[in-house]
Amino acid sequence: MYFYESFSEEFDSKMNMYDTNKRLSVFYDELLTEDLKGKKILDAGCGTGWFSKGASDRGADVTSMDLGEGLLKQVEKKCKSTRVVGSILEMPFEDNSFDVVVSSEVIEHIPEPLKAIDEIYRVLKPGGIVILSTPNRLWFFTVWLANKLKLRPYQGLENWISWNQLKRKTRETGFEIDQMVGIHILPFVHPIIYPVLNFFHKFNKALGPLMINMAIKAKKV
Repeated sequence: MYFYESFSEEFDSKMNMYDTNKRLSVFYDELLTEDLKGKKILDAGCGTGWFSKGASDRGADVTSMDLGEGLLKQVEKKCKSTRVVGSILEMPFEDNSFDVVVSSEVIEHIPEPLKAIDEIYRVLKPGGIVILSTPNRLWFFTVWLANKLKLRPYQGLENWISWNQLKRKTRETGFEIDQMVGIHILPFVHPIIYPVLNFFHKFNKALGPLMINMAIKAKKV
């Protein structure tokens, strides 16, 4: 769980910004279209702060939470937010604290990914919104193969869930699902295939269950 904290200062230089910007666009341009001014937003598993910055730029009152101070120091460089050390499995907040929770590519790196949805529900206010993305288990074989071939030096937890697991758990927890979409039709995000990825992104609702990553928007009822 602490893998990314171990190289927090180099994290931004190692990430693929095409992928990050695509997810930011899905979160803030396609799904979270509501007025965010003054809304209390939690970025649960904030990493180095790109999604905190996205909410802050929209005028939200942002709380950025992750497992270590190193990552939170990187958040401080990007935006103004309240920075809190904590785990998405047991968040240090009262019930009904936030209007919106965003969490991108986080729950697959914890021992019990579905438990995180319970915690998100707990800290959201009634009527609050969650926007969450995570890899689709359908494509787990690609990272397994990349790790076996030593093409991907990742040493953290990888507990991927399926499209149907995410949908079912979200509903069982008490959320009302507004939208589910996919991100990336091919498993390797490389400049040579950006045009293909961009073309198929137009069909990310219909093709969502077959895509590499999945994103959900749901409301606490």
